[in-house]
Amino acid sequence: MDVDVDVDYLVVGAGAMGMAFVDALTAAADVSVAIVDRRHGAGGHWLDAYGFVRLHQASAFYGVASTPLGRGRVQAAGPERGLHERAGVAEVCDYYARVLARVTAGGQVAFHGRSEYLGDGRFVSLLSGTRFHAPRARVVDARYLSPDIPARTPPPFAVADGAQVVPVHELVRIDGAPGRYVVVGAGKTATDTCVWLLQNGVASDAITWVRPRDPWFLNRALVQPDPAVFLGMAADTMIAIEDAADMDDAFVRMEAAGIMMRIDPAVTPTMAKTPTLATWELELVRTIDDVIRRGHLLAAAPGRLTFADGDVRIPHDALIVHCAAAGLKYPGLRPIWTPEAITPQPVRVGFPCFGAALAGHVEATRDDDAEKNRVCRPTPYANTPSDWAAMQAIGGDASRAASREDDLRAWSNSTSLNPARIPADRAADPAVLAATSRLQEHIGAGRARLAAFAGMA
Repeated sequence: MDVDVDVDYLVVGAGAMGMAFVDALTAAADVSVAIVDRRHGAGGHWLDAYGFVRLHQASAFYGVASTPLGRGRVQAAGPERGLHERAGVAEVCDYYARVLARVTAGGQVAFHGRSEYLGDGRFVSLLSGTRFHAPRARVVDARYLSPDIPARTPPPFAVADGAQVVPVHELVRIDGAPGRYVVVGAGKTATDTCVWLLQNGVASDAITWVRPRDPWFLNRALVQPDPAVFLGMAADTMIAIEDAADMDDAFVRMEAAGIMMRIDPAVTPTMAKTPTLATWELELVRTIDDVIRRGHLLAAAPGRLTFADGDVRIPHDALIVHCAAAGLKYPGLRPIWTPEAITPQPVRVGFPCFGAALAGHVEATRDDDAEKNRVCRPTPYANTPSDWAAMQAIGGDASRAASREDDLRAWSNSTSLNPARIPADRAADPAVLAATSRLQEHIGAGRARLAAFAGMA
């Protein structure tokens, strides 16, 4: 027999988006919430992350609206001197533990860790076996865009007996140096891994990088919690795009403007997920010359990597590091509010915590689902350059829809999760006014060009 849970909302997933939604919802509405998650605590994939991972954006852009992550500090030393702090895995996990403790302290929110959601408002404890049912709760599916990570995802290639293959999180536990490190993956995790190895004294000629596609990166120095910097970058992006012949040309123009970066200037990237990267990291990974660009790895065996067009020899004692999980998901856009569930998604391009928090605030302050969907529209993630054009065009339209609402504009300007916010004390700043003016001058032509490149009306 199921135990009844009498709550207004059943939130499935206590990762970044689930926690951001709950925090904003309960800050603006007197409602009861149950959170269900397979993991033991809040924080989602951060609880299983590799030990040297850091946020690739400023800490201020991550977390929940009511509680800043970090202290808003600018780094005073090191290769990112002058850029805002970026939290590591321990700080992020501690942050979510504190947020969960706060939201559950008053009884408004209950957390059911190590529990499996079964559908139809039902879930079961993986520890006790007790089954629960929340019959009147509105379901919030915060798992829709949950990333895969190597710690929980098998390698997407066959592994023969004797091949030394480890997920990236095991790299910090190895006891002896292998004959070669073979890093498999083209995304942010693989890039982090190469940077970490090089920082820790591994010679660049001891690393082989299996990079199925080359990626574009955003210059981290321009993705900062400063409206003059962020809005200036947005203006320069539109200027670069409005005269571009196609998306490859647009990215080259953005590269010339210092916005985008690529590892090899001689290779045109075909991947445009665009995580941020610092110039010092770029300089490090450019020292790796042994790059395999033969598509996806199909199989690994002692001394051999197999691709669709043949084999590549590697040392028999090579350590193959699995960094090839699907960190971004592309299930397609769906309305955030449907009769079946509320499905938080990014609203402003590339900032999922802000999108989930905005959805939570909209849920708390509006009654009609059609009206909620009108003012809070989902934005996709990008994979290819043409996807990036669509993401920017759709995201720009979503941002405008929310900013036309006085209350949502005021709320958005109150939280650091919103990278485009203009705090009251910066509203008259000449640098902010100049960046805003340039953006307004070029956004129309830039948006039209993006829509054309994406094949949108």
